[in-house]
Amino acid sequence: MTDAPSGQNVKLQSADDKDFEVSVEVASMSVTIKNMLEDLSPDSDTPIPLPNVSGKILEKVIDYCKYHYEHPTPSSDDKKDAGEKRTDDIIPWDQDFCKVDQATLFELILAANYLDIKPLLDLTCKTVANMIKGKTPEEIRKTFNIKNDFTPEEEEQVRKENEWCEER
Repeated sequence: MTDAPSGQNVKLQSADDKDFEVSVEVASMSVTIKNMLEDLSPDSDTPIPLPNVSGKILEKVIDYCKYHYEHPTPSSDDKKDAGEKRTDDIIPWDQDFCKVDQATLFELILAANYLDIKPLLDLTCKTVANMIKGKTPEEIRKTFNIKNDFTPEEEEQVRKENEWCEER
């Protein structure tokens, strides 16, 4: 656990009342937390409540933020591929970070969205996109345990309407 040079820490409190102490710089990777910090007095010892994030997920989010604060990724590719989102450019550390069960992955997506941590949201969504890529609708339903509630007639209608997007 490396502290930021300023050494100033902030306490974050999860939905299940677990407290985590992190450097202001790491916590500020979340736009939501950064905005909350601006509203607090600098010497406030009050934990920042995060009612939408469990302790288990907040711990993973903090791990992600610490790693990426200490190992910033160059953002030169952002401008080059402005119109194109890639799903095959995930660094090994991030790939390992996302090797979690589906429930945890989806909770990470919700937390990244709530905390407004765009790189984490992009990473978790890319991971889900990679889980879907190249699969048939039936395989996707099986992967994500989705019940098919279409009648055969409705399913055929959807297939006809979306023929244009099928790979031939």
